[in-house]
Amino acid sequence: MSAFSERIKEIRESLAMNKSQFAFFLGTNVANISRYEHADMGVSLEAVERIAKRAGVSPGWLLGWSDEKFPQDTCLPRRIPIVGVIAAGVPIFAQENIEGYICEPYNVHAEFCLKVKGDSMIGARILDGDIVYIKKQSTLQSGEIAAVLVDGDNATLKRVFLGDDTITLHAENANYPDLVFTRKDMRQINIIGKAVAIQTEVR
Repeated sequence: MSAFSERIKEIRESLAMNKSQFAFFLGTNVANISRYEHADMGVSLEAVERIAKRAGVSPGWLLGWSDEKFPQDTCLPRRIPIVGVIAAGVPIFAQENIEGYICEPYNVHAEFCLKVKGDSMIGARILDGDIVYIKKQSTLQSGEIAAVLVDGDNATLKRVFLGDDTITLHAENANYPDLVFTRKDMRQINIIGKAVAIQTEVR
């Protein structure tokens, strides 16, 4: 096994990620991670530099050319909180305590994550147990998927349609009816933020 293979696996294990999560983190696919770890394929210097930058390690260390693991100007991967549990289906109580942390994936800019519970968004390929990365913002374009607080303490993930006098929370599953709020009801809902990425397991 090459030094690169050993060290790419060391990085993944230090982040407590499986291959699917690590692939998402690096912006590649599971097959490449397996090939990297088993030395089944070569790797370009460009790819080495990208992986090293994302993991906060020295490219030379990653290739086995140096024992200096961290460059002096390293910036370790940013860890963002997983906040409560978000219901994809019937809204559930939105706990504001932090349940854990997760490394922010490559090219994803989010303030926090929420964990999906339910099947109301399966039409958008958002499944039970998925991690949804949320960019905190109070405004949306009509048709975007967002985390929304209902009645102050119930969080739900839905596609949001903005009308002249209504806001509709639309499930991507025909078994769930739309939640429609008129102008007089709009104080009951609060947009937490826009869904910008999904982390899912290979099923």
